[in-house]
Amino acid sequence: LRDNRIELVRASWHELSISVSDVSLSDEGQYTCSLFTMPVKTSKAFLTVLGVPEKPQITGFTSPVMEGERMQVTCKTSGSKPAADIRWFKNDKEVKDVKYLKEEDANRKTFTVSSTLDFLADRSDDGAVLSCRVDHESLNSTPQIAMQVLEIHYTPLVKIISSNSWPEEGQSIVLTCESKGKPVPEPVLWTKDGGELPDPERMVVNGRVLSISFLNKTDNGTYRCEAKNPIGRNSTEYVLIVHDVFNTLLSTTVIPSLTTATVTTTVALTASKTTSATAISTRDPNAFAGKTGPDHALIGGIVAVVVFVTLCSIILLGRYLARHKGTYLTNEAKGAEDAPDADTAIINAEGSQVNAEEKKEYFI
Repeated sequence: LRDNRIELVRASWHELSISVSDVSLSDEGQYTCSLFTMPVKTSKAFLTVLGVPEKPQITGFTSPVMEGERMQVTCKTSGSKPAADIRWFKNDKEVKDVKYLKEEDANRKTFTVSSTLDFLADRSDDGAVLSCRVDHESLNSTPQIAMQVLEIHYTPLVKIISSNSWPEEGQSIVLTCESKGKPVPEPVLWTKDGGELPDPERMVVNGRVLSISFLNKTDNGTYRCEAKNPIGRNSTEYVLIVHDVFNTLLSTTVIPSLTTATVTTTVALTASKTTSATAISTRDPNAFAGKTGPDHALIGGIVAVVVFVTLCSIILLGRYLARHKGTYLTNEAKGAEDAPDADTAIINAEGSQVNAEEKKEYFI
């Protein structure tokens, strides 16, 4: 062998060793060792040279990428022998749906391999690490890796959070508009029923927060929060319904007593429809519903019944007293009407007592 890279390491009657430095693919082949004896003895060995793959390169990558755009990135490496293996990972999770291509190099000994990853950009991919890993037996279990960080731009995602699930008159409510987008959305815009907030003194906007104090029925309506960035805009709505304050006090009607008569009135009320407190507490504050409040027709009916019963009691008591009204004479006064003096009246009264039992008066 006539090559400066080949050196004789050991030579004896029993062993002959050589070393080859700076090994290249051209060194691959069959090597023969001959021992010049009678007869000549030979031994052969085949040297296989591995082609180490070059560091992989990712092409087709752009940053930033708009949400919904199709991305097609390719990882490529050359000089491997045998052909290297390429795998894709997204945040340490392997991506299987890829296209693999292997081509033979011009020297007809090594290979160029490439792998293409095709996917739609999504906001969930923002900040994800996309890596291409090359595995080959010549790398001694230390793969070569190329990485790229995805940057996805997308329109804002908007959500309204309420501090009060059952707002009532006189209370306060705080509506928080949460918006997430890339680039970061600009300050949000609050509107009510398609226009500006009608009462700036009670409706205070501080950044993304809308605070409404001393709620009343005029605050009912649809509140919209809108956020935008250079990519686009988005909005969401919240329907505010201010409910009545429920009072548990019952009205009491006092009937004045008339002389010795006592009037007791019992009124039984049956509501045609009842709504349980549990049902009220679980109502959706964003659902449209009619205004709830006192049943004026029912209250009017109760008052009418009480007045009617009172009038009837007064009429019956008056008729009872009228039928007992008149002038009545005692037995002592009978026969004394025409007497000229008191003595004569007493005598006439005593005489009339004889027939008192026969003159009985009955009142019907």
